[in-house]
Amino acid sequence: MIFDIIKNRRSIFPAQYNDKPISKETVQKILEAANWAPTHKKTEPWRFKVFMNGKQAELGRFLSEKYQEVDPKPKQVKIKKLQENPARSAAVIAICMQRDPNESIPEWEEVAATAMAVQNMWLCSAALGIGCYWSSPGLIKYMDEFLEFKEGEKCLGFFYMGHYDEEPPLVKRRPIGEKVEWLD
Repeated sequence: MIFDIIKNRRSIFPAQYNDKPISKETVQKILEAANWAPTHKKTEPWRFKVFMNGKQAELGRFLSEKYQEVDPKPKQVKIKKLQENPARSAAVIAICMQRDPNESIPEWEEVAATAMAVQNMWLCSAALGIGCYWSSPGLIKYMDEFLEFKEGEKCLGFFYMGHYDEEPPLVKRRPIGEKVEWLD
């Protein structure tokens, strides 16, 4: 049931992924779910660039090299993580947003619509037993040096995907009653 999938969805990080591949058809199915996210004025701002079949390693090299270029005191552990996380993933999806050229709605609404598309991807991945994680490092502002973007398009982060073996720990939430004010 959808409520169980929502409750059990977790961030599963690249370090937890095993070597089992994810088929292009499965990624396509997950992206199709993203395409059904709500969108004000039907701008459908979400855009995705999928890295598979070794292209993830190229992304990792770019991120690692760019970090060393822009950080005056790069840390070895971060250099390694930036390079290895994409390569450990069965797929990495660059999450992008295409701004409505008419600016018919506020930009935050297009960011929110893109985030809802990603939530659809996350829920479908969870239902299929695929681990995933949305990362938005500061380096995304340099992605136009690695990817071709259309006018008004920008990267909002990366959606790492992979199969995993160990079940993630349960997460506790404070009761919803602490976060709601009823105005009956």
